[in-house]
Amino acid sequence: MFQFLGARNGSPCDGINRRDFLRIGALGTSSFLLPSLLRARAQAREKGEPTKNTSVVWLWLGGGPTHIETFDPKMSAPVEFRSTVGAVQTCLPGVEYGGVFPKMAARADQLAVVRSFAHANSGHGGGTHWVMTGYDYPQADNGAPPNKPGFGSILAKYRGPNNASTGLPTYVRLGGILGDGPSWLGPTYAPFDVGGRARQNMNLSVSVDQLSERRELLKSFDTLNRDIDRSGLMNGLDDFDSQAFDLILSKARDTFDLRKEDPRVRDSYGKGLGEQMLMARRLCEAGVGFVTIEFGGWDMHGSLAQNIKQLGPRVDQAVAAFLDDVKARGLNEEVLLVITGEFGRTPRINNGAGRDHWAPLSTLALAGGGLRMGQVIGESTAKAEVPKSNPINPQDLMATVFHVLGLPQDLHYKDPTGRPTPMVNGGRVIKELV
Repeated sequence: MFQFLGARNGSPCDGINRRDFLRIGALGTSSFLLPSLLRARAQAREKGEPTKNTSVVWLWLGGGPTHIETFDPKMSAPVEFRSTVGAVQTCLPGVEYGGVFPKMAARADQLAVVRSFAHANSGHGGGTHWVMTGYDYPQADNGAPPNKPGFGSILAKYRGPNNASTGLPTYVRLGGILGDGPSWLGPTYAPFDVGGRARQNMNLSVSVDQLSERRELLKSFDTLNRDIDRSGLMNGLDDFDSQAFDLILSKARDTFDLRKEDPRVRDSYGKGLGEQMLMARRLCEAGVGFVTIEFGGWDMHGSLAQNIKQLGPRVDQAVAAFLDDVKARGLNEEVLLVITGEFGRTPRINNGAGRDHWAPLSTLALAGGGLRMGQVIGESTAKAEVPKSNPINPQDLMATVFHVLGLPQDLHYKDPTGRPTPMVNGGRVIKELV
């Protein structure tokens, strides 16, 4: 929403009324003026410029995706352990994926699958917190809010919450996930939530022509005060007001509009998840650093084969289209796709023809980001119970994502007690990827 206010009565020399002219819905934070929000976020930027402008798309398969039916089908195991949807041969010799992922299998040279990703919390809340933040927090299973910041908020703290060139947020949420937020880093580093009022507030409620006319009027009013403002503050304020207008009127706003995309590309992605993946690509291409997508429904305690035949092909199409798209645009070195969830599923099929919670072996695949693709990292035991070799944990994933984003491995921020707290604690970059 835009609300234009007239100047207060009184002397223009009091230095107060020059900013009483413009109210814009502030990207979901209605108590702020958008120029004020941009100004506050700019002041929050860390000193120095980040060394990389790489991005991460975090595809979260909420509920706990089965590691067996996705990337470790174990077709030589007894029938009660092997994939219920069979397997499909990938383009890599001797490597199979689950049978509902033929398009991803054909592009396995663009993926790196980790078959030894594991942790020790098989609860939805605790497992999600661990993978999303790198830290175990069992209280999350009982509804406690996150006690550590997530990846996107850490990046927003380091790079600044807005891209300095485009004005777009550093961190965008396309679907809420526990741990997908700033915790004690504070609301300045929260994600821009496309599903909430934030995106709606970027829509104009006045015509562009009307806004342009009023902008010129505001410039005329501001001229009255220039001679009395010798501090340089006025120019700084003008910059942020200009950025606010530009964020609303420029291509930054168009980035969120999928109608601007080639219809053939839109069709390749499909609806639903595909549209979110396409949005993520557009956002990363425009300078957004971290995008989270939540695609739930993977808590398959029963009828596993039937359920995964519903969800799997949607992931297969959307991810395959994303891989083709970023490669065609030359973005595969700049954008990392992470596919994971809170845990895997029990190796043995249960009495309901499903699988239950199982953190000792979990689902993880990565693509792009300048990492070495076309490989399988680690090995699981014969019945896909635990890692047999090269165990990888959430801290290692965190260190690897930091590497791609150009974040220091020893990055520290002060917690609420004022103590410097490491963002990565013990994790190591997955060496096969670099």
